[in-house]
Amino acid sequence: MRTGPKASYAAPAVEKAFEVLELLANQPGGALISEMAVLMDRSVGEIFRIVIVLEKMGYLQKSPKDDRYTVAYKLLDLAYRATPAQDLVAIAKPAMRQLAMDSGQSCHLVVINDDAGLVIAREQNPGTRGFSLRMGAPVDMLTSCSGQVLLAFSPEEVRNHVIDRAIGATSSRIDRVALERRMPIIRKQGHEKRKSPITRGVTDLSYPVFGFDGGVVAALTIPFLELIDGSQMVDMDTARALLKAAASDMSVAMGYKPD
Repeated sequence: MRTGPKASYAAPAVEKAFEVLELLANQPGGALISEMAVLMDRSVGEIFRIVIVLEKMGYLQKSPKDDRYTVAYKLLDLAYRATPAQDLVAIAKPAMRQLAMDSGQSCHLVVINDDAGLVIAREQNPGTRGFSLRMGAPVDMLTSCSGQVLLAFSPEEVRNHVIDRAIGATSSRIDRVALERRMPIIRKQGHEKRKSPITRGVTDLSYPVFGFDGGVVAALTIPFLELIDGSQMVDMDTARALLKAAASDMSVAMGYKPD
């Protein structure tokens, strides 16, 4: 009788397929099969068959210009259809579209994805100037506005797990004591506001979105871009009020019943 069946089973082809997908996820410009083989320390023959099958199934796409492979959108579509993100995005999109129109600012929706945040929806501002994150972009859970909102409103065990994993995955020095002191402040004020740690002229505003069970399911964020000539549609306080209302509407649509 076998013990620990999960540890004893092996499917080399499946493992290689996921290795290819994870490798290409970190190669924005794509990679040749020969480059994948070097990076994965495998033979070209091993990788070639896996890549061709993944391309045939629609999970990879090859550039007609230089034969580099990148991950196709089918993977994102599969993830949406197979996870609660589908319902969340379907509910969020109308509210996000209205928020972008009313505020003149872009907005995006972030969920926890292991040790990082993940942008699962975005709405660009309707004007000619703006700032936005791309769909699927990773978000730093420890330093970003969205990440800290998600941490602040998550259960303690989830928060500690994510922080432990995120600290282990970064080479930067993180002041954990200061981070944990910030959590009750964010919960008390109900949102977070901070200068973007990477982009000048942008102030991030973020509110939690809650599900039917009262747990936080996402962070709705506006990277507020303040123009030098002051020609943005609304000021920051108005944008924050619009953001709060949109996050609240989304929470109610998700079945959340506030106290």
